Amino acid sequence: MKLLLIDGHYYVYRSFFAIQNLSNSRGEPTNAIFGFTKTLRLMLKHLQPELGAVLWDEGLPQKRMELQPAYKETRKEMPKTMIPQLDFIQKLTPLLGFKNISLPNTEADDLMGCYTLAASQRKIDVVLATNDKDLFQLVGPCVKVYTTAKADLASPKDAFALLGEAEVTAKWDIEPKLIGDVLAIAGDSVDNIPGVGIGRKTAAALLREHGGLDSLLANIDQVKSQRTREKLLNARDQILQNRKMVELDCDTKLPVPIDDLRIKPDYPPLITALEKCEFKSLLQEVREEAGRAGTGIQSELGL
Repeated sequence: MKLLLIDGHYYVYRSFFAIQNLSNSRGEPTNAIFGFTKTLRLMLKHLQPELGAVLWDEGLPQKRMELQPAYKETRKEMPKTMIPQLDFIQKLTPLLGFKNISLPNTEADDLMGCYTLAASQRKIDVVLATNDKDLFQLVGPCVKVYTTAKADLASPKDAFALLGEAEVTAKWDIEPKLIGDVLAIAGDSVDNIPGVGIGRKTAAALLREHGGLDSLLANIDQVKSQRTREKLLNARDQILQNRKMVELDCDTKLPVPIDDLRIKPDYPPLITALEKCEFKSLLQEVREEAGRAGTGIQSELGL
């Protein structure tokens, strides 16, 4: 059994900026819708999961905002032409076969952590479709990260890669469970979490040497570089606060049971939705797929 967890906002943004100047005959922008739909369908082809969900940010957690009020404040506002597309995509997602999952004042990565933990306890393999650095902490024997980034592909001919423990360790110079410790020291400019003047490679080397953040902070006097020792001593409180910021909250009760996440496209309304977008080649693919699925839609569509 395989569970695919998709970081919804990441793929909407990626699709929006990857595809330019696409709209229907009414002048309505459709670039993000097209890219998101194609991406989800490619994931199904590549991974063939039985279970799946798209998880969405719905506000920021109070505990992180209390710790660091500037958390994520540097992020730009959503482009105006993306807003109606996001609304359309969230209505389209269930038609593609995936449950939408979100909770007020909760980030998608925390929900993905909750589902990953619950699925792993049941020996269900989990694939995380995301670019969120925090989620790389979850990679383990039953958990991998799905990527199509060229830098992560073993060969230029590969369409995608699944990053397991070995690949993530090579990418970060540290085992996955210590990635949060690296971010606590180096910070994360994307989320506006301040670093302490020590880069990721140096942070990873220190953590490898000492076995983790707690041990490192307890033995700062053993750090060889005087400059690095001073930075760690002066920023000790900041580092510990950062660690709380990047730590995933995996204690939330699952909003939708895992057993309710079976992937099942709803072809008739899916085709109607794609017709509004006027995706000709994609429509043809979906119509043929619907026919093969035996939905009885062939006669309805004149196929």
